[in-house]
Amino acid sequence: MDEWLVRAWETGAFNERERVVVTGRAEGRTLGEVGDLLGLNRERVRQIQKRARERLVEMADIIQSGWRETARAAGAGPATPRETFAATLEVVDHVALEELLTAAGLKAPRTWAGPLRGWWSADPDALSAALRRLVEVAPFRGDELDQVAFEAGLPAGLPLARLLSHSESRLAPSSNGHWVRRKARGRDAAYLWLLEMGRPCQADELLAPMEATTVAAVREALRRDDRFRHIRPEGTWALAEWTHLRASTYTSAVEVMVAVVTESGPLSQAQLFARVTELYPVTPWRLKQCLLSDQLGETSDGRVDLISRGAHPFVEEEPVRPDTMAVEGQALGVRIPVSRDILRGSGVNVHTWLAWRIGLRQAPTSRTFTTPGDHSPLVVRRSTSSAQLSSLRRHALELGVVDGCVLAVLLRLDDGTARIGHGCEPDACPARRTSTAVPSTANASRDVGDNAPI
Repeated sequence: MDEWLVRAWETGAFNERERVVVTGRAEGRTLGEVGDLLGLNRERVRQIQKRARERLVEMADIIQSGWRETARAAGAGPATPRETFAATLEVVDHVALEELLTAAGLKAPRTWAGPLRGWWSADPDALSAALRRLVEVAPFRGDELDQVAFEAGLPAGLPLARLLSHSESRLAPSSNGHWVRRKARGRDAAYLWLLEMGRPCQADELLAPMEATTVAAVREALRRDDRFRHIRPEGTWALAEWTHLRASTYTSAVEVMVAVVTESGPLSQAQLFARVTELYPVTPWRLKQCLLSDQLGETSDGRVDLISRGAHPFVEEEPVRPDTMAVEGQALGVRIPVSRDILRGSGVNVHTWLAWRIGLRQAPTSRTFTTPGDHSPLVVRRSTSSAQLSSLRRHALELGVVDGCVLAVLLRLDDGTARIGHGCEPDACPARRTSTAVPSTANASRDVGDNAPI
């Protein structure tokens, strides 16, 4: 192996300033940072680096013709380590080699963590594309990383664990060491858990792997992901790819009820409920809730039929108002405990009395309330079995609340506005116990919670 590069570096071909510049740039320092070390401006550092590079290129042209083409061929993949170029060009692995690679048109591969130092490529975007392919096949087990990376076209030796653990990575390690998509980590963790168990699981079995706080949060997350199936009447969750399992072809009790009425015509409630439970076993309470669908109604002789065929919508009696809600004139107040799901941005399940009181007597339907400032509107949605508020995460963060605090939501029916405040009692606030200084935004907004009629 020719050591001309080291000899040139150590025997006076480059002065001390040039060595400091080349080394600093190879270590990832900016022109400004190197300039601070030498007391020079950025432009002067750039000139010194350019001069050193030109001298190296002159030497390489004398010693080895065709070295540029050789370097570009070695860097044709998504990422090639510097030592591979050293072996290919028959020189020692040295920081000065990076100047030759730059002169050959190679660059550091781009990743979500920034340029990958010590690696080079003729196509700096190829590594990002390969990493995206890795994300597309997620989730996968921790012990499958090397094989999945190989199939995605990633070269061996990459610091994958460091790249994937970066805050800007689209992947993240799960609590048990597997790799899941950062924006779907709970559902991806559930997928891997079910795959490992090899059998359908109850929702409470998925609490720990999904790092969820409630069974309702598990069910809501899986319901919105077509990789999962709800197996009835057991009420377990399975993977849609398990085709050997018997499962209803319907996605909800409402869908079954509408299908039965459409095919059979008007039916008494007893007849309808019996037919539906044969196809999709659910409780009588759930069946009664389904009658609130905006597709179903009551005929003049008391049977169930489609509203589109002239049936009249069912009239729901007012539910019992919970203690966490209050009404005063045109103002409604709701006290909502802060949980990890709220802080993560999930929608908030609320009692159906709220939806009934604001006029959402059928389902699905919704009502929007504007909020002060640049906040997104607050939306109350009604389904056949529940009601939900849109995400309160941004309000929670601005108010400085923590898990265990209380948010106070004030809805005005007359002008369609909403305000959200910190509803904790001052002497029983978890946020106060964890910090001696309450953020000013929380102080400014506390009046909303203290004065709300709840």
